[in-house]
Amino acid sequence: MQSSVSAIIDDLSNVIFGKKQQIKLALTCLFSEGHLLIEDLPGMGKTTLSHALAAVLGLSYQRIQFTSDLLPADILGTNVFNSNEHSFSFHKGPIFSQVVLADEINRAGPKTQSALLEAMEEQQVTVDGKKYSLPTPFFVIATQNPLHQSGTYPLPESQLDRFLMRISLGFPPKEAEKRLLLNMQKRDYTQLPQRITEQQLAQIQTQISNITLSNPVIDYIIELVNYTRESNNFAASLSPRASMALAKAAKSWAYIDGRDFVMPEDVQAVFASVCQHRLGLHNESGEAQVMQILKAVMVPV
Repeated sequence: MQSSVSAIIDDLSNVIFGKKQQIKLALTCLFSEGHLLIEDLPGMGKTTLSHALAAVLGLSYQRIQFTSDLLPADILGTNVFNSNEHSFSFHKGPIFSQVVLADEINRAGPKTQSALLEAMEEQQVTVDGKKYSLPTPFFVIATQNPLHQSGTYPLPESQLDRFLMRISLGFPPKEAEKRLLLNMQKRDYTQLPQRITEQQLAQIQTQISNITLSNPVIDYIIELVNYTRESNNFAASLSPRASMALAKAAKSWAYIDGRDFVMPEDVQAVFASVCQHRLGLHNESGEAQVMQILKAVMVPV
């Protein structure tokens, strides 16, 4: 299935120009059975990437536009009284999809943001005391605008920690933007070829869980997280959940690169995306601090 993964990356690279690294990170997050947070300015291709990713994987897709008046029931669904049967029936909300785009999540209030917590962590929702299972696979892609923009609510640390990775697309290279301007006609992402089935995706995730993580690499991960716990330079330190997220993401990155074992370079490739938001770092200086961690901790031979 390695050829199918390469085809997925190529297809998405023909939609999001000049962002192969970010595309690989998004796939890494999905293969790791995590959730993805994309933080960037409006108009950078966040929604496009989400829709195209669902299309090439053949997964059901729903987009939820978060606004200040959005209620939890608008996401989860609600019980509606059926006058003919004299009973209530549950009408599912848009969260009941395999790929859910929570667009501009930080424009909604904290109560609505927290409605996603159980869904993301437990893959189920509770409405009026009854639990409803969400589909498999279940992948939340949330986008948020930079916190300095008006009308935004910072995500609480407990919700940030539910995102396995956070990435930023950033401005495209000049050649990529020129290519974009030359192909401005509206593109139908639903027409992208489906590269793998749900069963094959599940097989990939199983194979990734069996990828070898050697003791030296495990020790390297532990040294990285311990550095943040012993330093006074960070608003928060990395928890054991962060350690596990780093290991999962490194395994997925190794798989995408065609290996059945993890190298320190795989840990380094995903470190910023897995850890920066957990450390309370949001800007370019935050990226420099993350890179400083990698420089300070000795790489195993």
